Amino acid sequence: MSPLCNFNSLRLGFSTSSSAFASKYLKPSHFPPHIQILCGHLTSKIPETHHSFTVNYLINSCGLSPEGAISASKWVELRSPKIADSFLSFLRDHGFSATQISKVVRSCPQLLCSNPEKTLLPKLEFFRSNGVSREALAKTLAYDPHILAMSLEKRITPTYNFLRSIISEKHFVAFLKGGSRIFLEGHSKNVAPNIEILRELGMPQSRISLLLTHFPTCLLRKPEDFGRVVDEVKQMGFNLETSMSVMAIKALCSRNSKSIWNRNSEAYKRWGWSDDEVLTAFRQFPQCMTKSEKKITQVMELLVNKMGWPLRMITKYPVVMSLSLEKRIIPRCKVVEVLRLKGLVNIENLSLSTVFLQTEKKFLDRFVTRYLHQVPQIVSVYHGNVRIQDV
Repeated sequence: MSPLCNFNSLRLGFSTSSSAFASKYLKPSHFPPHIQILCGHLTSKIPETHHSFTVNYLINSCGLSPEGAISASKWVELRSPKIADSFLSFLRDHGFSATQISKVVRSCPQLLCSNPEKTLLPKLEFFRSNGVSREALAKTLAYDPHILAMSLEKRITPTYNFLRSIISEKHFVAFLKGGSRIFLEGHSKNVAPNIEILRELGMPQSRISLLLTHFPTCLLRKPEDFGRVVDEVKQMGFNLETSMSVMAIKALCSRNSKSIWNRNSEAYKRWGWSDDEVLTAFRQFPQCMTKSEKKITQVMELLVNKMGWPLRMITKYPVVMSLSLEKRIIPRCKVVEVLRLKGLVNIENLSLSTVFLQTEKKFLDRFVTRYLHQVPQIVSVYHGNVRIQDV
């Protein structure tokens, strides 16, 4: 069936009784000129069939764009608004926002033809009864609505029971934020075999739970690939009984991890790091090898070239690579620079930990409030309202 989006003749494909529906919900003037031109171009190439009702409904009632509606209409055919209206009303009644409803329909338009009370309600009630809040559930299902198309008895319940044998109900809510894909694939194909690999290699249940809760997509890799990653982590010197090994597995399981590693390794080496120093930094803080090359360059340029911290200081505290330049590194560097220019601090005696890893309150107490009487404008420097050279 070919989709149809025709704004010049809204009643094409409608029965006489449904023409009022189109007149009520869709008028050409409702859309900006570029959308009218787009749809005119599209409809010139699409046969005028009853599919126009589906496209128009997806635009007006579901909030899809004309392009999105045409794409979604390939997977669903609506002949009247009754069933689809019932589905949308069901989602609204269960806490889905208009944006979330649009995401659900765009990703899984077939759900518009479902019986919400019979096929969807039991699934929502299942998750709600297991500690998932109304808001968290709506957010999860908007991200991955295909879960609603899964069988409660054959897929959702068995997968949930397996997951709950490893993570607590409290942690299950956190898991859902990134692990909903496991319900689509099921736990038997990759997740269970990968967890068995970790157990055989000595990773305790607490660390497996940590990996599953916060980085569940790692466990969706093929067991042979996942096994190679875990073996590489062990060869790098990580102890699988520690949480740092979980972070290392996450870093090496990321998409294009090999190319990212090579790129970032070269970025650090341009600043004088050796292979051993790169590996040492990774052991201390695996996330330092997952940052962008641009971020690495910006941080090194600021801390080494502009501030004058010795390179060995950066290799000692690679965690600084994960800090926000705009919110933490730059504002604190400005304060330290002012104090240095005033002769109030010696940067050689300040570690990166002292400057960047303390809470904001402790930093302000030590480097701002303490010097207010000597540098009254230091607060304004910290907030970016006064330039260093104007102090």
